[in-house]
Amino acid sequence: MERVKLDFPAETVIHCHPLTVRVTDMNYGRHLGHDAIVSLLHEARVQAFAALNLPEWDICGYPSLVADLAIQYLSEARWPDALIIETAVPAPQGKALTIYQRIRQSESQKIVATARVNQLLIDLNTGAPVDVPAEVKHALSLARSG
Repeated sequence: MERVKLDFPAETVIHCHPLTVRVTDMNYGRHLGHDAIVSLLHEARVQAFAALNLPEWDICGYPSLVADLAIQYLSEARWPDALIIETAVPAPQGKALTIYQRIRQSESQKIVATARVNQLLIDLNTGAPVDVPAEVKHALSLARSG
């Protein structure tokens, strides 16, 4: 079996979001479950874009949707671990926002997981993806440099 390997682009971090593992996030193995990781990543991603005044449901007039998601699991997290989720967005090319996220243990800085999401902005009239607007590129550029 070939494992997913994701290189996290630390130089493109736009946001860091603290979260805590809740007891409802645990699976039968007594660690953070896959479904909970997807939800935590989504929460951190929404917070990152909201901090740029770009809510996921209305990014410059377009809602976004997840085209694909890859997660590389590296270690376990358990209740009540404090986590930091870093969100990084390299300069967009074409129609996709490629968003990387890294989950770390707050105290040890040990990496729990790294993820990559390709997100598209959709024209509701046609149902087709649109090019990433210049305003979005500009906001992401400012966030990466600041």
